[in-house]
Amino acid sequence: MSWVSTEQYYRLINVEVGAVLGTEHCARLVLWQGDFADLAAMQRAGKWDQAGEYLAAGTRALVGAGAEVIAIGANTMHLVADAVSAAAGDAKLVHIVDAVRDACIAAGVTKLGLLGTQYTMESAELYPPRLAAAGIEVLVPSPTARLAIHHHTMDELTRDMVTDVARTTFRAACEELIARGAGAIALACTEHGMVLRDGDLAVPIFDSAVLHARAIVAAVLS
Repeated sequence: MSWVSTEQYYRLINVEVGAVLGTEHCARLVLWQGDFADLAAMQRAGKWDQAGEYLAAGTRALVGAGAEVIAIGANTMHLVADAVSAAAGDAKLVHIVDAVRDACIAAGVTKLGLLGTQYTMESAELYPPRLAAAGIEVLVPSPTARLAIHHHTMDELTRDMVTDVARTTFRAACEELIARGAGAIALACTEHGMVLRDGDLAVPIFDSAVLHARAIVAAVLS
């Protein structure tokens, strides 16, 4: 929901449309951008019902503008996906966790290391149940690593800043998860692809923003 994430989604969606339909094509879309400072304040205060209504208002605006497929351009804000889905009416919500789950299934991954904001990594409702239903176990970094990753995400990546310290912190957390048996790492924050990409580790890296963008385009074209 930061402008950095939104920028990436816009590019990824259009690249995928071009890949599927031909490079002259681009996505027909409408975009609703809230103020990330407002959302971040609601997150810190634990006001998830308020955050849900905030995104629901945006969803109603999108549907009013003609949107038939809805996507939340973030992992953490899928904690209020039910509020968005309810506001979407007949429009289809493409859930980011389902895109990551499908990638795990396709790759035969049964134990997934998860990086994200603290809200995402520590949520028992977001990733674990949807992946467990497919026989996939979710591993998260240690409490110290979770705090550091959250700091780099919220204070740097959402402001379009990438530091060497962040790269070192993320890689160390991933190595620890791999040592615990993770067969792949999910970048379950849509800015995390700024720090790591597939090929950087001994196991596959699933960038949730990339997977989500592909799923969004597939849903629209179907």
